[in-house]
Amino acid sequence: MGCTGCWSRRIRWQPGVVVPDAVPVLEQRASGVVRVDGKGGFAQLAFETGRAALAAAARANGIAALAINNVVHFAALWPEVEALVEDGLVALAVTPNHAWVAPAGGTQPVFGTNPIAFGWPRKDKAPFVFDFATSAVARGEIELHRRAGKPVPADWGHAPDGSDTTDAAAVLAGAMRTFGGHKGSALALMVELLAGPLIGDLTSAESIAWDAGRKGSPLGGELILALDPAGFLGAAAAEHLARAETVFAAIDGQGARIPGARRHALRPVSAREGVLVSRKLLDDIDEVTKEKA
Repeated sequence: MGCTGCWSRRIRWQPGVVVPDAVPVLEQRASGVVRVDGKGGFAQLAFETGRAALAAAARANGIAALAINNVVHFAALWPEVEALVEDGLVALAVTPNHAWVAPAGGTQPVFGTNPIAFGWPRKDKAPFVFDFATSAVARGEIELHRRAGKPVPADWGHAPDGSDTTDAAAVLAGAMRTFGGHKGSALALMVELLAGPLIGDLTSAESIAWDAGRKGSPLGGELILALDPAGFLGAAAAEHLARAETVFAAIDGQGARIPGARRHALRPVSAREGVLVSRKLLDDIDEVTKEKA
């Protein structure tokens, strides 16, 4: 497999997990293909390293891809696609994770939560940006139930022995389920292939094997596609983007919610009023900080 060399490099990173002084390396693989080797640092730095080159390649070719390799993931994908939307591009991003999710019809982990993010520019409006996991629920949501001592719905996951369970801790130790049964499973597999073997990086199973029980952040790759409306439509781009607004209006007009709209609506509120954090969470953070000191 093309990632054999990547695997050996990751093994050397494990004692420190994240390379704190990593300097990503940008490579133009083809006119429409950009690669960034993150050198074991965080994915965000690698993305910023390749963002301008990706945008330039998309404008030159109409469509371009950025393959990010050898990075640690700890956050959602929507910031990447939203940044590209700010550049006037349509964007799609995918990444694997640790193997926590069973395929439809199975009970043992194969996939990560394998998120997909998409961004579409809208003139004089907040962009259309969605970001969702292909699992039935985010892993963090199950963790919140565990911390609160609350049961989870029976369709969220399996216990380690493959049985159904409503015990959050058992699901975390066992396997989560994909959303939508076989449909979510197919999307999860698509992400696994696009951001794993296609770009020469780890699958979710390989990432969690590298983790070796440490329960740290996933290590792997990310694939980002950028599409330039002008590259497809030329001078007619503005006209056709305006046509897209009729679709958004049809959703808004019946009181339905456009995916991702809540995030943009709450953003100015958070900036103005801050974010409420529970005392218990602050205590937990303080405890972890003391342990690391």
